[in-house]
Parts: sequence; structure tokens; C-alpha cells
Amino acid sequence: MNAFSLMRSTHRHPSAILLMVQLLGMLLYPFIESTPSGLVVFNAFGIVVLGFTTRMVRRTPGHAWISAGIALPIIVLLVLQMVFGREGLLPWSSALEALFYFYAAASLIAYMMEDRLATTDELFAAGATFTLIAWGFTHLFVLVQAMHPGTYAAAVNAADARTWTELNYLSFALLSSTGIGDVIPLTAHARALASVEMFVGLIYLAAVVSRLIGFTLQQTKDGRD
Repeated sequence: MNAFSLMRSTHRHPSAILLMVQLLGMLLYPFIESTPSGLVVFNAFGIVVLGFTTRMVRRTPGHAWISAGIALPIIVLLVLQMVFGREGLLPWSSALEALFYFYAAASLIAYMMEDRLATTDELFAAGATFTLIAWGFTHLFVLVQAMHPGTYAAAVNAADARTWTELNYLSFALLSSTGIGDVIPLTAHARALASVEMFVGLIYLAAVVSRLIGFTLQQTKDGRD
């Protein structure tokens, strides 16, 4: 019965599963990215996230075939990087992954905005969308760093290339407008991209999250009445 209940919950709230997978990846990446097999595990987990995200897009007004069309070349590029060590493909895979996550985020936003109800799954979708946007900008930061080494600095080993975890931390700090911490963009292009992410974060919280909260409060009030 427990397994059956879990499967039913997964079907009813796929946004919650997507959110948990994303958060799990963020917690696991720091343990594996500095290991010899870290790139393999990192890319393999990335493929899993792509699969979950494509499945989620099927439940939104977005088109799953578009997500799948973007995801397939990403998977090919990630496999080539894992098997043959083709690091030169990193900018291409990062650019496509950014596009993939932004399209998925846009699809989830359309899903949340298509009616005037705030379901439990839509509330989970709000968190998953925030994470998708942050991941999209993280891959843009990876792209910029790959094309222009030395774009980002940090308090520790300032001259080194920043890891995915460090750039993801920067992305979440910017998107949530909580500050940039010890990872900072150095070039004009990187700072412009950081400014865009801060703007996107403010608009998302003001236009999407606040709307869902308003509908939730209204439903609670109507239920009491």
C-alpha cells in the first residue's frame, strides 16, 4: 500500500518529484564534482533531470516534443564528454541546457497561470520553476566562463575556474536577490547577465509567486465563508 500511495502521489504531484530531484542534485554535486568519476556521475544525473523535466512539460501547455528535441542533442553531447573527454563540447551542451531549462520554466509558468486556482501541484511547481530558472542561468554562467576564462572570481583560489556548484550558488543568490556572496562576476558581459537574472527573479516573485499566494488565500477565505 505504501508503494501504491507513493505512485499515486507521484502521478498527482509530479512537480514535487521534479523539485526533490533538483534539490537532491544540488546537495549531491559538491560530493562528486572533485572526484575522478565526478564528471560521469554529474552528467548521468543531469540526464536523469532532463528526463524528469521533459515528463513534467507534458502536463503543461508547453510542447513535450520541443523539450525532447532540445534534450536529445544535450544527452549526445554529455555522453561524448563522458566517454571521450571532449571538454570542448562544454559550451555547446551548456548553451542547450540553459535553453532547455528556460523552456521548461516557461512551460511551468504557463501551467500555473492558466487558471485562477492554486492547486498543491502548482505550489510545488512554483518551487520547481524557481530552481529551473536558477539552473538555466547557472549553465549560462558555465558557458560564459568556458568562452572567457577568468570571468568569475571567488574569495578562495580566485584565479581558478569556478565549479558548477559555485556558479549555481551565485545563480541562486542573484535570483533570490539575497546578494552574491564570495563568487563575483568580473567582466562587463558577466555582470550584465547577473543583472538580468536579478531582474528575472524579482519579476518571477512579484508576478507568479504572489499570484499563487493570492489565490491560495482567496480559496482559504472562500472555504471559511
